[in-house]
Amino acid sequence: MALVIAAPVIPTIAVVGGGEFPVRRIYCVGRNYAAHAREMGHDPNREEPFFFTKPADAVFPSGGTMPYPSRTSDLHHEIELVVALKAGGSDVSAAKALDLVYGYCVGVDLTRRDLQNVAKKMQRPWDLSKGFDRSAPVSPISPAAKVGHPAKGAIWLKINGADRQTGDLADMIWNVPDTIAYLSQFVALAPGDLIFTGTPEGVGPVNRGDRLHGHVDGLADLTFTVA
Repeated sequence: MALVIAAPVIPTIAVVGGGEFPVRRIYCVGRNYAAHAREMGHDPNREEPFFFTKPADAVFPSGGTMPYPSRTSDLHHEIELVVALKAGGSDVSAAKALDLVYGYCVGVDLTRRDLQNVAKKMQRPWDLSKGFDRSAPVSPISPAAKVGHPAKGAIWLKINGADRQTGDLADMIWNVPDTIAYLSQFVALAPGDLIFTGTPEGVGPVNRGDRLHGHVDGLADLTFTVA
């Protein structure tokens, strides 16, 4: 069957050592660090994880300069470990979950916090507060074959050289295998899927002209500037 318009370009992320990783879907875990749950006014006790999504073309490459998003005056940063999948499936067990992982990268979940707060108050979807253009800056992906599967280690974000967020991957409420297994009960995961695994405490505003530097031990760093 002939396409009636040109097919959209598949978004990709650079891979450390060469090549490009095609992005299919982006899933994000909410409130996966206890301290962050507290700062957002929620009970940090372990509960079933919840997810929201971003469009695949929300990814933005490290080293770039992005425009300040429209329709917000309160843009926030959330530094995260991101999982990139090479395989998929449904009802995957936690014991088999890491077999699906191609690699890992550093990501920032950018949030129009003012829009999100209104959406929460009005019991509306978060889509436009989370899934806007360039809302998912990411570093190059480090293959798990080279770096392993990070389960502990520092995760931090600096803005203009000053510390903003600091934490440890070991502080996740739901670790990577458990997160993959749980998500696979609701959707059939597939190669090209990304999973943002949640953010530690310290989320806050991003202003025009800021330079952000994100880090997870053992992975390529993420840097970008807001125009």
